[in-house]
Amino acid sequence: MKEKHLMLVVTLIMTFLILMGSTVSTTSAMSKDTKEKVKLNGLIPSTASDSAEINVKNGMTQPIYSTDNAIIENLHVKTQTDSDRDGENDLVSIKVMRPKTDPGIKVPVIYQMSPYRSGLKSVPYHDVDVELTPAAKQKKVPIGLPFSLMKGKTANLGYLGNYYVPRGYAVILGESIGTGKSDGCPTVGDRKEILGTKAVIDWLNGRTKAFTEDGQGVAADWSTGNVGMVGVSYNGTLPNGVATTGVEGLKTIIPTSAISSWYDYYRANGAVVAPGGYQGEDADILAKAVLTRENPEECEAVIDEIEQNQARNTGDYNDFWDKRNYVKDVENINASVFVVHGLNDWNVKTKQFAQWWKALVDNDVPRKMWLHQGGHGGTSENNYKKTENRWFDYWLYGIENGIMDEPKIDIERENGTWHQEVNWPNNDAISAKFHLKPGYNNPAGTLGLNSTQNHDNYTQNLVDAPQKKASKLISQPMEHNPNRLVYLTPKLTKKVRISGTPKISIRASIDHKVANLTALLVDYGGKEPKIVTRGWMDPQNLFSDKHPISIVPGKQYKFEWDMQPDDYVFQPGHRLGIVLIASDYDYTIRPPAGTEITVNLDQSSISLPIIDGKEGLTFINASDMKKHVNKLMKNGEFKSDKAAHALKIHLTIVHQFEKMEAKRKVVKHMKGFKLLLEHQLQNGLISGDGYETLKDDVDSLFRKWR
Repeated sequence: MKEKHLMLVVTLIMTFLILMGSTVSTTSAMSKDTKEKVKLNGLIPSTASDSAEINVKNGMTQPIYSTDNAIIENLHVKTQTDSDRDGENDLVSIKVMRPKTDPGIKVPVIYQMSPYRSGLKSVPYHDVDVELTPAAKQKKVPIGLPFSLMKGKTANLGYLGNYYVPRGYAVILGESIGTGKSDGCPTVGDRKEILGTKAVIDWLNGRTKAFTEDGQGVAADWSTGNVGMVGVSYNGTLPNGVATTGVEGLKTIIPTSAISSWYDYYRANGAVVAPGGYQGEDADILAKAVLTRENPEECEAVIDEIEQNQARNTGDYNDFWDKRNYVKDVENINASVFVVHGLNDWNVKTKQFAQWWKALVDNDVPRKMWLHQGGHGGTSENNYKKTENRWFDYWLYGIENGIMDEPKIDIERENGTWHQEVNWPNNDAISAKFHLKPGYNNPAGTLGLNSTQNHDNYTQNLVDAPQKKASKLISQPMEHNPNRLVYLTPKLTKKVRISGTPKISIRASIDHKVANLTALLVDYGGKEPKIVTRGWMDPQNLFSDKHPISIVPGKQYKFEWDMQPDDYVFQPGHRLGIVLIASDYDYTIRPPAGTEITVNLDQSSISLPIIDGKEGLTFINASDMKKHVNKLMKNGEFKSDKAAHALKIHLTIVHQFEKMEAKRKVVKHMKGFKLLLEHQLQNGLISGDGYETLKDDVDSLFRKWR
């Protein structure tokens, strides 16, 4: 009985270990050439078996296979969708490139699906010089999809294969439904397109079939079934969508400049907003451009529905857009995610990575992110390719190389240096509210942290000029321009870094039923002013991007909207500026000119996510100015100490009134100080540099107390 009992215990233990085998961490495997043990993370048990053959050095796979004898197959994979409605499930075309291995060796797959492999068709864009549509005239129709057209040559099919096949990976390049040799119709990011992409992962794991060009069935018996997806732009957007299906076998994705919600690609807070450089593009235009399959006429009805349902006349969020919103389904992701995005990407804008990253954090998805200073696309800086290689090695071969122990964020600063952080936005970022105030003796207003309100309902107006570009409207901030309103901080005394999403809030009235609202965050101080970020709104979407209201002309409303997220450092001596305009030439619809917007400054502000340097934004006071006078005197900027002393007497009086908050007396005595300062310049009692320094101080103090 004891022997039987012992055998039963042993059997139960062995059974338990077999059942739990997938979770038991395998500590090492043998590297092919070096014969050294490779530390494993336990995620991919097959790497420790005889079915794997790799060479690992410094935690990264090394080339051991030749591309000369790589196995290349052109196949068609059966999908679970019938996007062209012909009664048969679509087939997607793929090219498989894999190393010629010894019998029994299995390899993981790096997979990229694209709608661009067969190029783009020339398609006319929508006219953007048109009237806007008042909400009262809108019809309840569904909405559309977003993404920009990639011009130029298609991707080099050898790029991934040349690098990864020698390292023991298969590379699969696919053609999305409705493109190239694939069946179906392009549907711009909805479930049909995602299922068409997902099918390849299903085939690699034995859940669907693939065929040669002559119809012979092909099994992926050479594959471990472990897949990593990678791609830029549309090619990076499809991995986001596929990951939210939770498909088994997808271990990781690297989406670069990728969309997380198509609505935010073509719309913003109810406004129709183009991807940068592609004014007039919309979901239907993109679908037509990538429709490169044979017999494209089979897709006319599908594309007509996209054009109808994208609701370009309203810009509102609806079921059409909701089906293309991957953010809401992040909880289904079973793969890890490595996000790469440019902080100056105005094609796939920064909101795409920001909301995606937040959802990944909220759902505790294994993750990493690189933010670079480039625009649309990836980066080769900071040894990116090495990091990509290590990431795939960790998640597809299970090599323990420490990449998940590193800080999650790599971010490139404006000077080209790279820094690592634990999260984004930076955990120390605090929202600082800047109030919009009128200027003193010049058209530029003030951005101040002082929350004291004047309660005098001071208003300023701007007139919409849709044919004027924002780059022109931000110039010469101290000059009057009827088509914009400008508000500036004092010159910064320290670096100021923002990290996160700026938000604008204005109380305003509009003399039409409909308009565009645009806010620009500008860095003033370099050779030319620079637009750091911008944001747009349809004022009819006052309470929701789903449900517009009818605006009453002349009535004041509180309009609030987000700008595109950013991470940016303003340098000492520069100013932060907010510029309010109506239409944004390069992004919004451009209606006829003339709409007037009246802003109530007493109830208008912008909130900026500031990490450090907030103290550098405070306005100067008379006591600070006295210190500047002393410094100028020490540096020999005055002809005599008597001239400097005369200025300090004025400033002592002004400071007493400042402490009493006697605004009128502060302004009165500062006017006297300014006259004295000009007198000293004219009579050679102060140098030109000294005069300019104190004149800036005078202007700053006037803006504070105006």
